[in-house]
Amino acid sequence: MQAAVIGIGYWGPNLIRNFLASEKIEKVHVFDINKSRLDFIRKRFPLVTIADSVEEILNADKIDMVAIATPVDKHFETAKKALERGKHIWVEKPFTSSVEQAIILNQIAAERNLNIFVDHTFIYTGAVKKMKEIIDNNELGDLLYFDSVRINLGLFQSDVNVIWDLAPHDLSIMFYLMNKKPVAIAANGVANYYGHENIAHISVYFENNCFAHFHVNWTSPVKIRRMIAGGNKKMLVFDDMENSEKIKVYDSGIEMKEKEGIYNALVQYRIGDMYSPKLVQTEALTLGVEEFINSIIEKRKPLTNGDDGLNVIRILEASDASIKQKGKLITL
Repeated sequence: MQAAVIGIGYWGPNLIRNFLASEKIEKVHVFDINKSRLDFIRKRFPLVTIADSVEEILNADKIDMVAIATPVDKHFETAKKALERGKHIWVEKPFTSSVEQAIILNQIAAERNLNIFVDHTFIYTGAVKKMKEIIDNNELGDLLYFDSVRINLGLFQSDVNVIWDLAPHDLSIMFYLMNKKPVAIAANGVANYYGHENIAHISVYFENNCFAHFHVNWTSPVKIRRMIAGGNKKMLVFDDMENSEKIKVYDSGIEMKEKEGIYNALVQYRIGDMYSPKLVQTEALTLGVEEFINSIIEKRKPLTNGDDGLNVIRILEASDASIKQKGKLITL
């Protein structure tokens, strides 16, 4: 098979490197409107074929798959054309700029038996895979809450706010781990610079009194990448800034017991052992590329597909609506 990468800014070279490394890809084509980036790629990856335009890539019958790593406002147009010309597509996060666009792309792909891979990279990390294993084995029990913080003194985006930039990572992890359908969301945020919110909080409500919360911020003096999943048996902490013990499982919890007398209930805290499981260290993007290619060969949907992309876009779009109305609850 042959692959193409459209857009070779920050993330594009990583895609090129991993496609070139695959034994199942015989040639990689690239294009970017920035000629200096093409010169850089030509020197760094002499085996790639430089295209003169997007149309050259889309019209080439020999190209089976197209990875789209452009700004998000260009995702839909390029992805739609690629699907209409029979290409399987890889789309960087966020998948599209709207729910409507995501639905259209998924419909075209289904009609033409083509695959959409949405690059929710963290799903392929050893840490998230281990979290999934722990939760699926019911070690935490029934999940009660999911709490995520992703903040740093980061790179401002000119086309999207901090929610669209940072939250897709953790929203995709939430959907992967929890296997629950959100029923409503509320979001609050503020734009201190350039008109886009640079700090925001998202609350996601599920049935059965389950709750998720996300804190994203471009203007924090410290960098934090932390998640907590709390169950009625145990609790799990994932700290991506840790070098060795990224995941810690705590045998801790709360028990409510009936008590006679002046109080109706007695709260008891259980604090037991903690352990940190060993994680697989394979590069997540390598596993993502392998999953994309294998899903095409095996004629099945990839693990992170267009439906997953749509789920995340629903939350992002609803968050924008909620922020504009000062945190109004939006039903999904």
